[in-house]
Amino acid sequence: MAFEDLPILQYLGNAVDILLVWFVIYKLIMVIRGTKAVQLLKGITVIVLVRILSQYLGLSTLQWLMDQALTWGFLAIIIIFQPELRRALEQLGRGRLFSRNAIPEEEEHMKVVEAVVKATNYMAKRRIGALVTIERETGMGDYIETGIPMNAEISSELLINVFIPNTPLHDGAVILQKNTIAAAGCYLPLSESPFISKELGTRHRAAVGISEVTDSITIIVSEETGAVSVARNGELHRELTEETLREMLTSNVESSIKDTSSNRWQWRGKKNG
Repeated sequence: MAFEDLPILQYLGNAVDILLVWFVIYKLIMVIRGTKAVQLLKGITVIVLVRILSQYLGLSTLQWLMDQALTWGFLAIIIIFQPELRRALEQLGRGRLFSRNAIPEEEEHMKVVEAVVKATNYMAKRRIGALVTIERETGMGDYIETGIPMNAEISSELLINVFIPNTPLHDGAVILQKNTIAAAGCYLPLSESPFISKELGTRHRAAVGISEVTDSITIIVSEETGAVSVARNGELHRELTEETLREMLTSNVESSIKDTSSNRWQWRGKKNG
């Protein structure tokens, strides 16, 4: 009778095995999500597809090249994905790799929005130039590394203090991650769009530039006029009032977090806005 139940146990074991493998893959995807590794994985996928297609069409030379790329690809992956592998091992050592990500409450979202709005209004009235970028779904680790790490809880007082003129961190951008100030003095890519007004300076061009390559939302305070602008999806919204800024931040920041928490398996191809 025990032998008759053996196939059922094997099926259950295989099912558990498959589920565990998919769970590990899912967690690894969460580790590399929003990093350059995602684009590199897309490149590897293209190589595999070209290899299959070349074999099907009988393209021997191309097939040999793809075979060489895949043969040495293992060492290349270790070298290219070194930062992501290190991050995964660090999280595994802390016991965080398989832990559930804490989802900030709505009160935390509003706290961040109010802190940014309050700091922006203070600096706008005094014409203190500022550049604040809020990370959404696309990771900004590469840009955070160009600045000075802070990892501090967001507050309007701290944001204002960072941008006080003639202080070490007032040049560059502040990047916010969830409810923390990740780094200050960060360098952002400048937009080459010919549609940006010539009267706008480097801050506005950097804000548009980062919005062209990520889905972040960036707040700019003009040092010359004190005007408040927001850059998102490659577009610049100028001369914003306090209420308009609050509504824009609330809708974008909260919608991004809700979409991420409600469906973590879905890779969004369309930006909010």
